[in-house]
This record gives sequence, C-alpha cells and structure tokens, in this order.
Amino acid sequence: MELFKHFKDFKMDVLKEIGNIGAGNAATALSQLLNKPIDMAVPKVQLLSFEEITEKVGGAEKLVYAIFLRVEGEAPGNLFFILSPEAATSLLSRIAGIEISGGDELSEMELSALNEIGNILAGSYLSSLADFTSLSMYPTVPALAMDMAGAILGYGLLQFGQMGDNALLIDTTFLEGNNEIEGQFFLIPDPESFPKIFKSLGVPFEDD
Repeated sequence: MELFKHFKDFKMDVLKEIGNIGAGNAATALSQLLNKPIDMAVPKVQLLSFEEITEKVGGAEKLVYAIFLRVEGEAPGNLFFILSPEAATSLLSRIAGIEISGGDELSEMELSALNEIGNILAGSYLSSLADFTSLSMYPTVPALAMDMAGAILGYGLLQFGQMGDNALLIDTTFLEGNNEIEGQFFLIPDPESFPKIFKSLGVPFEDD
C-alpha cells in the first residue's frame, strides 16, 4: 500500500508545522553562529516517492554538495541537506561572509564551514521533530560530499540497507537582506518510522 494514500490534509499540516518550527529554530541558530540577523522563508513541505527525489534536485547527474547524516533513536532514518554549487558558494559568501578562494571546488576551510552550517540546520530541524513528537531522535556526525545527486543519494541509502520508499522534502530559503539562497532537506525515514511519528502525535496512520 502506498504511503500517500494514508495522508489527509491534516497530516500534511502536521508535517508543515514541523517544517515551520524547524525553519525558525534553524534561523535562530544560524543568526547566533554568524552574529547577524538571518531569516528563513516559510518552507515548502512535500512528501515524495523515492523516484522523485533526484529529479527534485535537477536529476541524477546534477552536481551537488550534500551533507548527509544518519538519524538514530526511536524513529531512525537518513537526512540529506543538498545545495547546488552556486547555492553553496552564495551561502558561504553572502550569508556567512566567507571570502571564497575561487576555482571549481571549495577549499578545505570552506567545506568545513559549509559542513558546520549544514550540521546546525539539520540539527535544528531534527530537534523540532523530536520535540514535536516527543520521540528520541539524534543525529550522527555529518559527512559532506560533492558528487552527482544520484551517486550521493544512492551511496547514503545503500550504507544502511533497506530504507523507506518515501521522503519528506523541506524546501528551505535563507534570507539575509536582499539575498535569497535555496537548499533542500530530504528526510527519508526507515520503513517503520512514519507510523511511529504519527502515532506519537495521536494521528491515525492508516485510514479506516
């Protein structure tokens, strides 16, 4: 039975509210890190089938930066934060105020800064989900890579065996003055995790 058949409007509203709270927490954490006001637009939250994930970031052969971490605890899964090379450069230079050295790839220092920003953002969303559901969820140490989207997503999933066949997408837009930079979070729960999340919220997972 496909997951989408089990979701009514109020269930999507729950997911959207989690995305909104996560965006607010992420903006606050990023503002504190950079000591400057950072806002985030209201995120667009969608449920995607696994086949749609790579298409959402421009196709399997699209070159991207990705921060990957494993979610452990009562509702395990995988979390990816994906940025285009242009968005990654803009995030570091315009938002974080880091002078980019130039060239086709980021330097070791720039990659470290990007990894730290991604880690803070991912942690903010995960904390919001954990608080909202009262489930224990915590991230592993993040890993950052630059590769084709299909290769990154495939590697991350294969590392942990059979994952769920659906993802929660949170389209994220950073706002700082007139600067807007887009990134995407993909939360791919293990098969048993979505029922646990909705049960913890008192929302029936399956329609009667």
